[in-house]
Amino acid sequence: MTTISASMVKELREKTGAGMMDCKAALTENGGDMEAAIDWLRKKGLSKAAKKSDRVAAEGLVAVTASGTEGAVVEVNSETDFVARNDQFQDMVRTIASLASEAQGDVAKLLAMNYPGKSLTVEDYVKEMVATIGENMTVRRTATLKVSDGVVAEYVHNKAADGLGKIGVLVALESSGDKSKLAEFGRQVAMHIAAANPLALSPEELDNTVIERERAIYTEQAAASGKPAEIIEKMVEGRLRKEFFQQVVLPQQVFVLDGKASVEQAIANAAKTVGAPIKVTGFVRYGLGEGIEKKEDDFAAEVAAASGAK
Repeated sequence: MTTISASMVKELREKTGAGMMDCKAALTENGGDMEAAIDWLRKKGLSKAAKKSDRVAAEGLVAVTASGTEGAVVEVNSETDFVARNDQFQDMVRTIASLASEAQGDVAKLLAMNYPGKSLTVEDYVKEMVATIGENMTVRRTATLKVSDGVVAEYVHNKAADGLGKIGVLVALESSGDKSKLAEFGRQVAMHIAAANPLALSPEELDNTVIERERAIYTEQAAASGKPAEIIEKMVEGRLRKEFFQQVVLPQQVFVLDGKASVEQAIANAAKTVGAPIKVTGFVRYGLGEGIEKKEDDFAAEVAAASGAK
């Protein structure tokens, strides 16, 4: 039988806002499986857990660079936040980001590129920095966006330095309208994406496993009504459209800078200012360390690790 620790209960409580005893029961019922426990609580109406994983633990920096019709984003991880604040590390991440557009989202290609000013590849220079600073570092992922006519806008949240932070966003907008006004609106959309964390541009682009997970939860909740299966199915599909899609599909979300209109309506309004139709063709949002599990270190241990103490 899986032992349910106090730290597991605490983590689930922080993720869901559910009561301590409910969290313990959820973990017990699901053998300590955190994601299954979140679903268990949601099915019972005891949680307001997010529709996506928020297990963010790794340190490092996300770097974003955008100019005109293209942009790139890179995530470089380190073991501690102390290193992320190190000038050498920041310079390295910024330099790697400057090469990322040419890599076109291919990490292997990025690592194989020559590091500016050095007779080393990016991969070998990172290894050299690991030896110099004494902490493991990894170029984890990269992505690029490009438009033929329009702009690629960027935004960095929790900024550590210019172009560097804990959340990096790129958004591509196609339009023949005024480019400076388009760029200004694009930055607003990028800020919205940083805050609202949409999953896709349309319901059709959503991962089917994500939709099925929500459908299963809604179905179990609706079954308690005792209504016929065909009615339950309509109820579930209605909730998916009116609740889930509005939460995770970018055009359907409430525009955070307005708080009233949808993003789709905000785009239509901006088109009047820009002087031509606007189409959002893509976006990328990197949250530092999302999806990476990392053991929790206490502050003293982090200081010791950063200083090289034994």
